[in-house]
Amino acid sequence: MSLKIAIQGVPGSFHHQVALRNFGEGCEILPFNTFEPVAKTVATGEADFGVMAIENSIAGAILPNYDLIDRYGLYIRDEYYLPIAHQLMALPGQTIEEITEVRSHPMALLQCKTFFAKHPHITQYDDVDTALVAQRIAEGQLKGTAAIASVIAAEIYGLEIVAPDIQTVKENYTRFIILQKEKVQTKILPNKASFKVTIKNQAGGLAKLLTMLADKNLNLSKIQSIPVIEKPWEYAFFIDAEFRDYNQFREAMDLITGDFGDLKIFGEYKSSKK
Repeated sequence: MSLKIAIQGVPGSFHHQVALRNFGEGCEILPFNTFEPVAKTVATGEADFGVMAIENSIAGAILPNYDLIDRYGLYIRDEYYLPIAHQLMALPGQTIEEITEVRSHPMALLQCKTFFAKHPHITQYDDVDTALVAQRIAEGQLKGTAAIASVIAAEIYGLEIVAPDIQTVKENYTRFIILQKEKVQTKILPNKASFKVTIKNQAGGLAKLLTMLADKNLNLSKIQSIPVIEKPWEYAFFIDAEFRDYNQFREAMDLITGDFGDLKIFGEYKSSKK
């Protein structure tokens, strides 16, 4: 039986590309319009794995997705950095002057701000997915409407690229994580981990935590704070840390549970190089 992979988006989306690169052309793709059903489908076991974008090198972290991983009790199996190149596409034969509106995921629009500042006649609209807009344009034969999506999406839906590589920063990457229901068991020694710390409500707690992690030679590649809903003015911190010595990492985790607050480890894995 082929693996079932839950993604946000339709064929041609960036999530679709990551799924195929990680699990091969033979996997079965379960597409959803939003991220929550991706997490839910993995948590219930309907999908073997899920692919979820977690941050972009230009636009930053996708904070609601951290909450989904936590709320559904999922584990991170791996990470994948995908270079992102945004193409402006429309029905064949149209010029950029004939395009009056563009629809795409808000993250994609944000990454192309400079391009659209030069073309103020194009009105921007948020939509749920890049490739889904391309599909809708093709199926509805929508003239005057453009999508921002990948080269593969243009090929799948028979659209023409009106303007190539319109992202503001050409070195543009999105970090995706591969999610699964059960805790990851691996024989490969990890050098990166993702975890959540809910710090005790005491003065200087965060500063002391960061000092301790530095003393244990953990390099924090990401730290995001999210309010603890049931405890006003308290915060949980989602942290990605890289390390060379796994024993030092474990010592740091033991110190957190003993001296700093609650700890939840989402995954220990090998870091992916961009």
